[in-house]
Amino acid sequence: MRILVIDDEMNICLTLKNIFEDEGFECEFILDVQDLMNRIENFKPEVILLDVRLDGANGLDILEKIRKLNTNIIVIMISGHSGITEAVKAMKLGAYDFLEKPLSLTKVKIVVKKAYEFMALAQDYQRLKDDVEEQYRIIGRSTTIRDMLKLIEKVAPSDAKVLIRGESGTGKELIAFAIHNRSRRKDRPFVKFNSAAIPNELVESELFGYEKGAFTGAVSNKNGKIEQADSGTLFLDEIGDMSLNAQAKILRVIQEGEFERVGSNKTKKINTRIIAATHKNLEQLVEQGLFREDLYYRLNVIPIISPPLREHPEDIADLVDHYSRIYSRELKTPLKTFPPATITELQSWQFKGNVRELKNLIERIYILSDKIEIKCADIYEIRLSSVQETDFWNQTRSFKEKKKEFETRYLATQLKMFDGNLSKTAENLGLQVSNLSRKIKDLGIKF
Repeated sequence: MRILVIDDEMNICLTLKNIFEDEGFECEFILDVQDLMNRIENFKPEVILLDVRLDGANGLDILEKIRKLNTNIIVIMISGHSGITEAVKAMKLGAYDFLEKPLSLTKVKIVVKKAYEFMALAQDYQRLKDDVEEQYRIIGRSTTIRDMLKLIEKVAPSDAKVLIRGESGTGKELIAFAIHNRSRRKDRPFVKFNSAAIPNELVESELFGYEKGAFTGAVSNKNGKIEQADSGTLFLDEIGDMSLNAQAKILRVIQEGEFERVGSNKTKKINTRIIAATHKNLEQLVEQGLFREDLYYRLNVIPIISPPLREHPEDIADLVDHYSRIYSRELKTPLKTFPPATITELQSWQFKGNVRELKNLIERIYILSDKIEIKCADIYEIRLSSVQETDFWNQTRSFKEKKKEFETRYLATQLKMFDGNLSKTAENLGLQVSNLSRKIKDLGIKF
């Protein structure tokens, strides 16, 4: 750790320098503040000990300049002449602590060590936060993704209920986090609850919490997901699988902002934004009596569609690059390359599992392949190694049927890549526009 002492008394600077260097820290000091900012930028201190009253300068003014320069620098103020007013002002300006002269060297060491621990925790927190944001980043530059991101930007600042709909593997959770992360609640909890992943008999206790003795095994009180998300966002994934009883309680939370724990008659108030998601047809479930109509309309204030990968294959190149870098880092292996021919082949595939299936494929490639350059033959081999998938080329159907399927998939993908522009598509495929137009009509391709 690098420590900078700013004081106009040489004996204090030398004493502190010796103490910190004995502790294994790198330390410099400044007596003249004329060239202070340049010294800070060159030395790059992580902790600064700053005297409040310097010869010809005010330490509090310097503190403000340091905070503007770099908010990550920890500043500890020291003074022998200041009162409580200056100490309070220093803390409001962002000082980590305030030490009075004559300095207790033992206390100085303790405060600096605590500052070092605080800095390490702050760095760990920032790394975790960056990892989470990277994990939840929505990848894509297609018109489809850009339009969706614009809608997210509009929706996020409000507390409006959002219903995210889309096939499995399209990134509904990423959309929910993007809304939360762009909202006024971004520094508060983002709590996930998957109704399909929990048995019906446990949904209410997990969601609303329970009181001690509410049922066998309830040996203490427990906060549910709703309380954990207080002042933040609760993401209800696969809400179409939620029981009718739990739906009624969620409706009450939305309408009145209150609920009771299982086994309790005490009503609790809550301020939670609810975002729901499903891959099911809720309108059909409403008709069948399996989903409450009033809850459906409460949730469906702002509908957002999470598009399947087949609707934006032009994003596959960015997705492959993104997941390639992730698995290279996680598995500590060299970064693999995917030539244009490989990307074009992947863009022609029908990923039924959407982005999740593509992500799993890239992970398998990093685990199973020793090659640096991944060609078409390599992805066929890796994909065939999964017994859960049936390769396009291994399906036993008539040649005529497979030819039509290939042409349909290929031309639909190419049109998508060129935003439906017939002229550009025909030019890149080496076809006449009239021939391409007729083929599209014969195959029934819509774009």
